[in-house]
Amino acid sequence: MALLPSKISLNSGILVLAGSMLLMLVLGSVHAFSIFLTSIESEFNASRSNASLTYSLALAVLTIHVLISDRIFRHLSPGLLIVIVTSLATTGALMAGYGGNLYTIWLGYGVLFGAANGLGYSFVLQFSAQANPRFSGTAMGLVTAAYGFGAAISPLPFETLVQSFGFRGGMIGLAVALVIVGPVVGVLFARSGFSLSTDSGTDLDQARPVRGVIIRLWFSYGTAVAAGLMAIGHATGIANSSGLSREWLFMAPTLIAVGNIGGSYFGGYIVDKWGARRLLRLVNCFSAMSLTLMWIFLSPATALVGLAIVGFTYGATIAAFPVAIAKLFGAVAGIRVYGKVFTAWGTAGLFAPWIAGLLYERSGDYSTALLLAAILAVLSAISIFWFPRQQRA
Repeated sequence: MALLPSKISLNSGILVLAGSMLLMLVLGSVHAFSIFLTSIESEFNASRSNASLTYSLALAVLTIHVLISDRIFRHLSPGLLIVIVTSLATTGALMAGYGGNLYTIWLGYGVLFGAANGLGYSFVLQFSAQANPRFSGTAMGLVTAAYGFGAAISPLPFETLVQSFGFRGGMIGLAVALVIVGPVVGVLFARSGFSLSTDSGTDLDQARPVRGVIIRLWFSYGTAVAAGLMAIGHATGIANSSGLSREWLFMAPTLIAVGNIGGSYFGGYIVDKWGARRLLRLVNCFSAMSLTLMWIFLSPATALVGLAIVGFTYGATIAAFPVAIAKLFGAVAGIRVYGKVFTAWGTAGLFAPWIAGLLYERSGDYSTALLLAAILAVLSAISIFWFPRQQRA
């Protein structure tokens, strides 16, 4: 039985938030995947598109598990769910590291780690919001920021492990981090005494007007995150094409992740204050401008600044949408609706990095991919004019 909001203590909310952020630090490393691109290419004789398909597959599987997550959450306690998430993720990392071919990388990292990522991300995002009802937007923003922070702090250790031990070393390092963090998160959740509520008793998302709202949300979200994921999935490749020296390439995913952190906190906080429309229109315009600048004049400076801005706008977008959906549909029904809208992110995650890799192979640079990403950001900015106005707590 979930605790009612009136019975939620500040301490339990803080424990849930702390555990959620800690888990996101590790799972967020998925967005530093571009560090592994060149090692996968060289060690497994893979093309750029096939290597980047690992990331795309992980995002697609992640999305499927966000979509079905509310059905799973009904039957599992927070502690058991964390055991499942960390076990799946650890097994996937070790399978990818020791498999010895591209197919086991796809299965281990793409499928198993992707599934764990989706379940863990969806759970802690909703869990932290329900446990902190007085500042649910800020709580979601902090969890999303921790996800981005994980991507920010992981490139340098991953790069060090890859340089010393190859791709396997990076995967072993990921597995070790999961083994350490998992039990700590489980203890924090257990001590909070709080459970996620998933029984809404309503079917708001089945009504025809709501279906139209979901379609509009889906398009706005999908075009915005596709623009960001094309850059995130190829951050080191874009930086390398700009002429940045090899020893500084790790700065590309690091800066994009740092921007993600700032945007995530900013997005969650501002949606609590402003609502989503103005924020999303603003960040999409900034995303389009930075991508256009990199398309016109790609240099080490414009690449690093542009990627940082894209990271910021992407972070604000992914933090703003779950908060906006919770305000539109309520904290409980919003779990199901968010799962539906989140399929836009998975569609973008599956196709955007892969298409960017194909465009790179055809032209030998990232100019066409950057132009396409800028166009997608513009489309998302335009679509915000049809973004739902009415929001409720």
